[in-house]
Amino acid sequence: MELISVVESLEHQTILVTGATGFLAKLFVEKLLRVQPNLKQLYLLIRAPNSAAAAQRLDNEVSGEVFRVLRTKHGGTYNTFISEKVTPVAGDISLENLGINDSNMINKIRKEVDVVANFAGVTKFDERYDVAIRTNTMGARHVSEFSKKCEKLKLLLHVSTAYVCGEKSGLILENPIRMGEPLNGTKSPELLDIEVEMTLMSGRLNELKANQASQKEEMIAMKEFGLERARLFGWQNSYVFTKAMGEMIISKSKGHDHKIVILRPAIVTSTLKDPFPGWIEGVRTIDGFFLAFGKGKSRCIAGNSQIIVDVIPADLVVNAAIVAMVGHAHQPSDGDDRPFIYHSASSAKAPLHGIKLIDYGYNYFSKNPMLSPPSKGESFGKPIRISSPIIFPTMTSFLIFFYVTCVFPVKVMLLLNTVFGNYFHDICSIAERKINLLLRMIELYKPYATFKGIFDDSNTERLRMEVRLDEAEANMLYFDPKCINWEDYFMNVHIPGLVKYVFK
Repeated sequence: MELISVVESLEHQTILVTGATGFLAKLFVEKLLRVQPNLKQLYLLIRAPNSAAAAQRLDNEVSGEVFRVLRTKHGGTYNTFISEKVTPVAGDISLENLGINDSNMINKIRKEVDVVANFAGVTKFDERYDVAIRTNTMGARHVSEFSKKCEKLKLLLHVSTAYVCGEKSGLILENPIRMGEPLNGTKSPELLDIEVEMTLMSGRLNELKANQASQKEEMIAMKEFGLERARLFGWQNSYVFTKAMGEMIISKSKGHDHKIVILRPAIVTSTLKDPFPGWIEGVRTIDGFFLAFGKGKSRCIAGNSQIIVDVIPADLVVNAAIVAMVGHAHQPSDGDDRPFIYHSASSAKAPLHGIKLIDYGYNYFSKNPMLSPPSKGESFGKPIRISSPIIFPTMTSFLIFFYVTCVFPVKVMLLLNTVFGNYFHDICSIAERKINLLLRMIELYKPYATFKGIFDDSNTERLRMEVRLDEAEANMLYFDPKCINWEDYFMNVHIPGLVKYVFK
């Protein structure tokens, strides 16, 4: 995998990027354009009904704040540069031919594209099953089928998640997932068949429509159905289940002349330093915890010093994607039918203990308090004073405390409401709704709060050694998590960036 230069190897390349309006994809596109302005073309697949709408989404969502360094670099020629290098393409990966209706555009892409980079996916833990399976699973199939018809294709890069492993413990290797193999093995009462899952999903959806379920009822039912199917086969939610099935399809599609790289990031957080520190979009997995802390709502937390939280800044993920993509695209095929799999994770090389996150959250918001909503007649709210949380060593002890102090009082309130003829109906409804939401969040996040796996990154380490970067490129395309100072990152980069994003 010897290369003279990763950046030079990107020159005159044409790349199709799916999921182009997503968090990681924006960073990927920005980095490619910034480090190699002589890229031939980037085709960005954007979910839109037509080319005009795709172009509008490009302007509104893709060329935003994250492009400010690139915009400064090009100055007055920036718009011309983008129009020459970037082509928005209206489509949808949940459909055949990626939902591209323009046959001329399909033919053009298939003739020109060197690499397909699939960043598309839904990431909500409790997404509707129909939405998750169509995007994360069937989307992977459509991307694979489309890429096989690209005449010059050197490689398909598919971005998955490290948590396709389920709730395993110990060292988790960078191995492919076998088609149809459930995580719970012989404990599963059914065989895992993707076609059957599609049929069951469609059947459940049709049943709800036939029964004239409301939109809300349909949404809740499809979310619960996805959770039920995922747990049946050993996965913790519909997100990781449908991503795992997507990997099965991608892995099976690999042929001798069809090179595939699967990148599995852990919990992706804001940028460490590139294009600038602390860029984030959306409130991500651990961010809800920090915001609740800042608002004084996390008074009790399950925190175990043995639990390692595997987070990885987004720019390290993107750099790993670029190096793996270029390294394998320019390597002769070895005839191996297996995809190349890389964990982009920190738990093996730079472990972050969960108890530290509590310290960082408390210390940051003690020194930089958030403001409460302003009272009537006030321009600004008052600083929210937070207290050191009660830390429970196990999830069981935390749940006991939560049920005794939160759930039980609401149950008593509901009983009293019944006795007094529904007199406290409004108060009870609000309290019950909040408790049910908290119980749902605990249910969804519990597998991650108690996760005891360590993501092996031997393949990723080997990639760092085999693609020998000179000092300039090593500084430009860093992806070794050992470069992270966690205290500095959370106190001075991530939490400030999160607060800025939420209150901008």
